[in-house]
Amino acid sequence: MNVKDPIRGALRMNHEIVKSCLADLADADLLVRPVPGANHIAWQLGHLISAEARFLGLIPGSRPAELPAGFAEQHGKDRATADTGFATKQQYLDLFDKVRAQTTAALERVSDADLDKPVDGPVARLAPTVGALFMLTANHELMHSGQFSVVRRKLGKPVLF
Repeated sequence: MNVKDPIRGALRMNHEIVKSCLADLADADLLVRPVPGANHIAWQLGHLISAEARFLGLIPGSRPAELPAGFAEQHGKDRATADTGFATKQQYLDLFDKVRAQTTAALERVSDADLDKPVDGPVARLAPTVGALFMLTANHELMHSGQFSVVRRKLGKPVLF
């Protein structure tokens, strides 16, 4: 095993967990809020995709992933209370897979020494190194999947994990 193997595994496994949580949900289910004031899944997916796209720009030899025009703004904090103007489940999944492929390719390009390089900006308090940034990317997705589970329960969907 090398140092990239656990990162690669977390990126893959956590992405599959999210996709499992979404598999039997309809587009309208993505707009269900578990309680008033909580974020719905559509907004959270856009938030995850936008964050990962930005994180790519902090990795040596990479640049932020290109998102559709207005996508990041549609999923900004000020839009978390909105219930209209969101994408379909398939559109989110396709874009998320595209961004994740870029993240995985970036992991393959960086050297082991690059994983120890410091990260700049506000995210550095959570992920001070490039290696930690890759793990934050995977764990950020897993954290939100827990919130998806609450919506699944509200909708009467089967327990997955």
